[in-house]
Amino acid sequence: MLYKLTDSMEDTMYAPARDNEITGFAGYIDQQLDHLRASLYGLTEEQARLTPCRSALSVGGILKHIAYGLPTATVRLRGEIVDRPVDEAAFAAYLGSFALTDDETAAALIDRFDADRAAFMAAVRDCDPDGESVEPPAPWAGIFDARPIKNRFYLGHQIEEFARHAGHADIIREEIDGQSVPGLVLALAGAPANDFFTPYRAEPGTLLA
Repeated sequence: MLYKLTDSMEDTMYAPARDNEITGFAGYIDQQLDHLRASLYGLTEEQARLTPCRSALSVGGILKHIAYGLPTATVRLRGEIVDRPVDEAAFAAYLGSFALTDDETAAALIDRFDADRAAFMAAVRDCDPDGESVEPPAPWAGIFDARPIKNRFYLGHQIEEFARHAGHADIIREEIDGQSVPGLVLALAGAPANDFFTPYRAEPGTLLA
């Protein structure tokens, strides 16, 4: 028997709607951020650092990388020109954003992510997609000059970036304990069991439990 989509389940996806452009951008961006956050649901601090694939990526490291970029993205969406230095220190900071250090915790990272996400999403919703902005040079892609863009270019890039890393997090989480992130999103939203979904129950004391 098929199920009816409940209000809690609609909150886990950008449901079909006849929205304007910025609401559409915000819906898809927020959905990807939901998935990135949910990838830590029910993990221990140790599991958040596991790198079960051949890469050096962990679920905690991926969320740290996203949190690392949110404040700068917020400033850009508010219309400020952001300098992107390309030097040894900047490259080291970028690489360091992909892994939790010994003095960081995944629990504190989630708190930081939540706060930065709220500010970022407010900036997204206030943004005019047709507004003018400037994209800094990207020498790793052979672009050595700053270029004028519309905000919609940058908003589209945010969807691309978040979706890519949400996919990474989903694969890593499935390698850790077999849980798929879309199911974890539904479980966090309190969605009831149905023909396609059995809610995940996190152990007390684990992340987001």
